[in-house]
Amino acid sequence: MTDGISRRTFLGTVIGGGVMIPLLTGCGPLVPASGIPGSISVHTQLSGAVSGAQVFSDVVAAYSRATDRAVALLKNGSDLPIVFETSSLAGKEADIAMVNLQGRTLSWTRLGATIPVEQLLDDWGLRDKIIPEALAEWTDEEGHLRAFPFTRTNWPVSFNTGLLAEAGVELPTTSDELILVADALRSKGIGPVTVGGSDWSGQKLFLQILQGFLTKDEATRAFSSGKLSEFPGAVAGVEHFVELRDAGVFVDNVQGYTSDSELTQFNTRKAAIVPAMSSALALVPQERASEVTVGGWPVPSQGGVVERPTVIQSYNGHGIWISANGAEKLELLKPFIQNLYSPEVTSEFILGSGRDMNRITDVVSTDFPLVAQASQLTTDQVTPVMLPDLLIPDAVFEPMIRVTAMAYGSASADQIIDRFEQAYDAA
Repeated sequence: MTDGISRRTFLGTVIGGGVMIPLLTGCGPLVPASGIPGSISVHTQLSGAVSGAQVFSDVVAAYSRATDRAVALLKNGSDLPIVFETSSLAGKEADIAMVNLQGRTLSWTRLGATIPVEQLLDDWGLRDKIIPEALAEWTDEEGHLRAFPFTRTNWPVSFNTGLLAEAGVELPTTSDELILVADALRSKGIGPVTVGGSDWSGQKLFLQILQGFLTKDEATRAFSSGKLSEFPGAVAGVEHFVELRDAGVFVDNVQGYTSDSELTQFNTRKAAIVPAMSSALALVPQERASEVTVGGWPVPSQGGVVERPTVIQSYNGHGIWISANGAEKLELLKPFIQNLYSPEVTSEFILGSGRDMNRITDVVSTDFPLVAQASQLTTDQVTPVMLPDLLIPDAVFEPMIRVTAMAYGSASADQIIDRFEQAYDAA
C-alpha cells in the first residue's frame, strides 16, 4: 500500500479519522517543484530562526552548485506534518521530509506515506556513520528504520551562576536545595526557574520531574497508557511537582509562558534557571553564556529513584524521511543524503549552528559553549531520562499540554492526575 490511489485512500482515511479527506486533484504542486530533470524536493522544519536553518540552506545551495542539480525547498514549522500529509494525499508530496519523530510522524512508514530505509542505510554506506542508539530509537516495532536520524538533542538545565552568586547561593543538586535557592533568588527580585508553562517545554519538564520517581520501565508504561494513578512513583512525582510549584520554585505566572518567553527571560537575567534543549542554548548570547553552567534537574531529596540530576537525552531530532514520491528518485536522493552525512557537513552544523548531530563525530563547537557543555555531560554528573514523545499518542499531545498548563497554575495533584488520564481516555 505504497503507491497510487490505494495508498492515498488509506492514508486519507486514517488521517481523517474514518472520513476520507478529499484528494487535491486538480491542484497545483504543493512543493516548489522546479520542473528541471534531475531535481529533487525537500520539505524541512529547518527554517526561519530555527537553529541550523541557515546552515542547511547554505549546504543545499553548495550541493546544487557542485552537482548542477536543483534542490527545491519547502519550509514549514510545527505544521509540517499536516502539510506533508495533505500533499501526500494528492500524490504531490516532497521527495524528502525533514521532521521530528513524534506524534503524527510515528505512523508515516506504516501507512506508506514514507518508506523504510534500513536497506538503504547499508546500501548507501551510512550505518557506520550514525550513532547506533539513534538507529535503535528510530526503528519501529516491526524492525523498520523509519528515516535517517539527522539531528539530536540534549535537554539540560542551565544555571546563571552570576545571579546565584548575587543571591548568595550555589548551584542546587537536590530539590531541598532548589527550594532554598528559589527563596534566595526571590528575596533579590530574581526569578527562579522559568519554563514555558503553556506549551511543550513546560510539558517536557513536568514529565521529566515525574521520571525522578519512575524506573525506565515504569515511565515507559505510564506514559504509554496515561494511567498515572496505577504507578505509585508517578503519583509521587506529581505530588513532588506540586510541592515545588507551591514552594515558589517557578517564576510567577509561569503557566502563561512559552518556550520563546522562557529564553527571553533567561537571556535578560530576569530568571536564573531554565531547562532548555541544546538547540535553544545555541541562541543564548555570548555575554550570558559566559556566566552560565549547564547541569541537570535537581534530584528529589526524598523518595526518588535517580542518583544524579536528570537530563533529557534523545536522538529524536530531525530525521530524513523518504516519501513515496522520493522512492521513485533514489538514484538522485542517494548522493544528496550521503552529502548530508559527510564529515564536512556535520562539522558545519556543529560549528555553525551549535546543533547536536546523530552522525558520529568528535567535533565540538567553540562558538556555542553551552551546547558544548551539554554534549560533554557524563553519567558521573547526570542521569539521562527519556523524551516521552515516542510513547505519547498524537491525539494526546495538545490535551496534555493543557493539563500541564493547569498543573503550573493551582491544580491539586489529584486534579492533575485525573485530567491527565482523561486526556488519554478521550484520545
